[in-house]
Amino acid sequence: MAYIALEATRIHHSAMRPGRSVDNVTPVIEARGLVKTFGSTRALDDVNLSVEPGEVHGFLGPNGAGKTTTIRVLLGLLRPDAGTATVLGVDPWANTDVRARIAYVPGDVNLWPNLTGGEVIDLMGHLRGDVDKARKSDLLKRFSLDPTKRCRSYSKGNRQKVALIAALASRAELLLLDEPTSGLDPLMESTFEEYIHERGDGTTILLSSHILSEVEALSDRISIIKSGRIVQTSTLDEMRALHTTAVRAQVRQPVPELRTLTGISDLKTEDGHVSFAVDAAHLDAAIALLSRAGLVSLVSEPPSLEQLFLDTYETPSQATS
Repeated sequence: MAYIALEATRIHHSAMRPGRSVDNVTPVIEARGLVKTFGSTRALDDVNLSVEPGEVHGFLGPNGAGKTTTIRVLLGLLRPDAGTATVLGVDPWANTDVRARIAYVPGDVNLWPNLTGGEVIDLMGHLRGDVDKARKSDLLKRFSLDPTKRCRSYSKGNRQKVALIAALASRAELLLLDEPTSGLDPLMESTFEEYIHERGDGTTILLSSHILSEVEALSDRISIIKSGRIVQTSTLDEMRALHTTAVRAQVRQPVPELRTLTGISDLKTEDGHVSFAVDAAHLDAAIALLSRAGLVSLVSEPPSLEQLFLDTYETPSQATS
């Protein structure tokens, strides 16, 4: 694998234009009808993806679904066989200078073994010309990284920290994060989430991760890719509205009306304890019936992103436009 030049930063300093603003109307990422094949394997099959300025856009799918291939097309490292892709308003394959405005973190990072972690971060900043020194110092503390150690002595998690700090300390307009917390322990995963929440500078982020709780916590919208096709793009609330909510309650009186209420399933009642699933359209009515029966306790659990993701993969593919 290439060193942490990360392919996206292999650009001469003179080609860089840091701080360039993004049009508030034009999507930062716009992919239409992307097709990419490798021999007999169709890695991308009519991929349509749009990411708006300033949003954190989750990108979900199992291994082999097409996530990394899509990201490599967006970086201009792969040329699609069909379809179009624009990043920050330009075709990344034809306009490689756009990479100066992108920071990319892969899930498997190799570093120059004889350089220290700090030297790698500084080198990336020199190549890009836009490192924020105060932000870099803050990130080193947050991620508890010793920048004086040589990269050959780093664990996988510490190599990943170097890549993250190099990207997050930049002033890139777009962050392409492909399994960015791979190898990090839960504490460092939490640190990453906190930092993205706090950053608040309008940076657009495409976040691909197998850690669904991470995507759930950070994303404004989510796209799910299956067998090389985007099968759903929406907010988490919109996804949940299409699924049922689990309700558990303790009531003082029986609630026979629940048995005839539209949208109720898996109803169970025993000794004043009631549990059921209800669709979003009838949740208010169900809660009202429970309230009239004298609520002692109530727990309402919307489906997790993990449940929604698994439901999507258990149903036949139907690409969205």
